[in-house]
Amino acid sequence: MEPYNFGGLEKQNYRSSKVVIIPVPYESTTYYISGTKDGPWAIINASRHMELYDIEKKKDISKIGIFTLEALEPSKNSPKETTLRIENVIARILSDEKFPLMLGGEHSITLGAVSALKKKYSAYNFSVLQLDAHADLRNEFEGTKYHHGCVMRRISQDLKLPITQVGIRSMSEEETKYIKEAKKNNIFYDKKFSNEEVVSTLKENVYLTLDLDVFDPSFMPSVGTPEPSGLGWNEVLDLIREVAKNRKIVGADVVELSPIPSFIAPDFLAAKLVYKIISYVVNK
Repeated sequence: MEPYNFGGLEKQNYRSSKVVIIPVPYESTTYYISGTKDGPWAIINASRHMELYDIEKKKDISKIGIFTLEALEPSKNSPKETTLRIENVIARILSDEKFPLMLGGEHSITLGAVSALKKKYSAYNFSVLQLDAHADLRNEFEGTKYHHGCVMRRISQDLKLPITQVGIRSMSEEETKYIKEAKKNNIFYDKKFSNEEVVSTLKENVYLTLDLDVFDPSFMPSVGTPEPSGLGWNEVLDLIREVAKNRKIVGADVVELSPIPSFIAPDFLAAKLVYKIISYVVNK
């Protein structure tokens, strides 16, 4: 069987790789369907059985160099400490001029990566693109501000970064009030957007965070908090392709896969999605 890394690559070399995969099996604030801690392994395992030749790009994308790190061990003390660990790892990858791509794990892991990137890119030319069914703009939930339902609030309010949210179909009353008061977030509900509109809201440098529940749950049911309706495979790829064409995506994550035993199709979708992101971002 192929080596246990993303893509099942026979050889991987950190120094020569352009992309670094960071598995983050973190699950601390999940409150409905558990299992996101197993998401990174499900994605990696599926990727080992994936064809590496990309029909769209007409090449084997893995030849650019993809290196899979050992899993980042979450803190047992607090979500905030886990965020700091992630920030430190991402900062080291950025200093080596490589593209960081995290596999979650719950959505709260995004904050650490964005914190590291903000230190490299000035706030005036850096923004975050969130593809998600949920706004994740609560100020606090279940006693913590580092809950996965608060991650975009921390980025918007605490890091003071502009965010663009696409595919949103669920939020609390508290979140709607924040959206009205903040007046700086760009939000596109469900399928009510054009790719050009989304791109126009983004700064030069973009961090892409993709919660898998942005997809229609009829073909992506393996998520912690599924929502009816949602985007299709081609809609998501078309948007990412357009963003990568017109902006510089400087980091990414794919989060909230909660694998269903003996039902591997969603795992393959997630693995293929990661590979397509790499193809658009690093192999333009």
